[in-house]
Amino acid sequence: MSKSDAMPLWHGTTILTVRKGGKVVIAGDGQVSLGQTVIKHNAKKVRPLGRGQVIAGFAGATADAFTLFERLEAKLEQYPDQLTRACVDLAKDWRTDRYLRRLEAMMLVADKSVSLVLTGTGDVLEPPAGVMGIGSGGNYALSAAKALIDMDLSAEEIARKSMAIAADICVYTNDQVVVESLDSE
Repeated sequence: MSKSDAMPLWHGTTILTVRKGGKVVIAGDGQVSLGQTVIKHNAKKVRPLGRGQVIAGFAGATADAFTLFERLEAKLEQYPDQLTRACVDLAKDWRTDRYLRRLEAMMLVADKSVSLVLTGTGDVLEPPAGVMGIGSGGNYALSAAKALIDMDLSAEEIARKSMAIAADICVYTNDQVVVESLDSE
């Protein structure tokens, strides 16, 4: 029996970041699924960190994501106003620490000047044009956001429209969207 046969996989989520017009937003849907069953409709996968100067969203196992939020919060305290440095330090720990290496999650984080994607393989990537999507519906939301980015829409409008498109396509994404925003440079 394989691992996937023994335990249903946690699926679901769409997290999107859009940076445009002096704003940066991260949006996330609220669905949590176990196998083919929706467990929760209104999970909050996007939240402010670092005394409100950073916003973050996660895709992956919920307990793993909370661990990463806590670790990132600690790194932001260690390196205030240095999001990139805090993320690189977290990525080093995530890649080398035996416990953290087993975490199954990805994060989008942003402050007033930079948006980043963090992965368990040690990647800290800055998305091109300030737009990135992660999670099971991430590519749908990303595609929609890229199509809308040149329109006369705000960052939040683009994020909400893109998340609605992802919710219409991805069975692991719903329309219960949480959006956090910051003024950007």
